[in-house]
Amino acid sequence: MPSCTAKRKVEQIEFYGGRCHFVDHAAQIYQASEQLAKELNGHYMDQFTYAERATDWRGNNNIADSIFRQMEREPTPTPNYIVMSAGTGGTSATLGRYIRYQGYDTELVVVDPENSVFYDYYHSGDKTQTGHCGSRIEGIGRPRVEPSFIPKVIDEMIRVPDAASIATIQWLETILGRKTGASTGTNVWGALQLAKRMRDRGENGFNCDATVRQRGALSGHLLQR
Repeated sequence: MPSCTAKRKVEQIEFYGGRCHFVDHAAQIYQASEQLAKELNGHYMDQFTYAERATDWRGNNNIADSIFRQMEREPTPTPNYIVMSAGTGGTSATLGRYIRYQGYDTELVVVDPENSVFYDYYHSGDKTQTGHCGSRIEGIGRPRVEPSFIPKVIDEMIRVPDAASIATIQWLETILGRKTGASTGTNVWGALQLAKRMRDRGENGFNCDATVRQRGALSGHLLQR
């Protein structure tokens, strides 16, 4: 893991008996993982390469199907947009494929934090680009284009400033009375931009993880902003 990983996250891994191996740059984690597996005669559990096929996106046991089943109870069951961030890219791939497979009139919008290459790849098509810094928003954003990230099933991408993600979770806390993770802020901020767009057009319209682990990694950055 990158050496800048939140201390709380490291402590939880160690609490359960795990050992943390640190690298200087986020893009180095892949090669380091493969090398460690060889040295320790172990197995590198690559969560990235096959994430897009880990679930049956055509079936009735995936996150996309669950979303639309729940939406059946709403006055407007088919949403204009579904907003999702990308880590492995597996969830956005499942959502985008399912929407197209079922023929829903719904657009998939993927939000991407700073220091992630997904947004740039979506617009440039350059799959070789990498980033030297990891995403500050834990759980989403990657320093390389992951194999499971499928841009052709995405209708739009929005780059979300880290400051906007953090400001959003602070605002949400005053409304919900509970803490949410920074990635929740990224997704909600993106959804709010779409809601504003719909309002400006005179349209009518229509949430991610609860955690305290991420706050340590972000506090120093926030103090500088």
